[in-house]
Amino acid sequence: MAAMSFPVRAITLDLDDTIWPIAPVMLRAEAVLDQWLRTHAPRTAALYPIDAVRALRDRIAGERPDLAHDYTTQRRLTLQHMLRESGDDLALAEPAFDAFFAARCEVEHYADSEAALARLAARVPLAALSNGNADLKRIGLMPLFRFQLGAREHGRAKPDASIFHAACARLEFEPAQVLHVGDDIEMDVVGGRGAGLRTCWINREARQWPGQHPRPDLEFSTLTELADWLDRTSLDRAVVDGASRTDTTCA
Repeated sequence: MAAMSFPVRAITLDLDDTIWPIAPVMLRAEAVLDQWLRTHAPRTAALYPIDAVRALRDRIAGERPDLAHDYTTQRRLTLQHMLRESGDDLALAEPAFDAFFAARCEVEHYADSEAALARLAARVPLAALSNGNADLKRIGLMPLFRFQLGAREHGRAKPDASIFHAACARLEFEPAQVLHVGDDIEMDVVGGRGAGLRTCWINREARQWPGQHPRPDLEFSTLTELADWLDRTSLDRAVVDGASRTDTTCA
């Protein structure tokens, strides 16, 4: 789709599958947890191989819709259930979670991400807006962001409009002045548009846009393309502003 031009005062960004791919991260974190349990809670490891852990976590998520926004508590409840059922020490739940979460924050960015984020941050304030529980401080990207707002902290997850509005309020801009960037059609594009933000779909896999939804304002295959667009837009705005000042001076 052709990229339109419009002013952007700030950007909110999704994390998982926008800045890094999440599937390999979760597979590695699950393997790290499994190895930790084999060492520290062997009965639990025997009773709950990786597939069984996934099934239990999904079951708990289904039974606790009040925790749909809180993956951290879902994971902790899963570990507590596993340890209780196997007869291992419940006190192991927290160090088990720590092992899992440390691995969950060992992400491998898409090749374009870090350089593109630095370019974006040089233009406008950035805020991370995610339903996941990755920690940008651990990951090392926090210096590029004004803040990180997660669904667990906010109490509601995307696509709920309130989490977008909370981010805009912290950025001190109206929703229409903020561009939300993400890979997920429902959570990021539909959610962001519904909250009144401009939207950018990061479509790394050349997916087709579903016809039932209005298209995003922007669509790019990489964050580099978004940074290029913002550079052009900022330059165009500077030229227009300069021309306006010249006209005023000559009037």
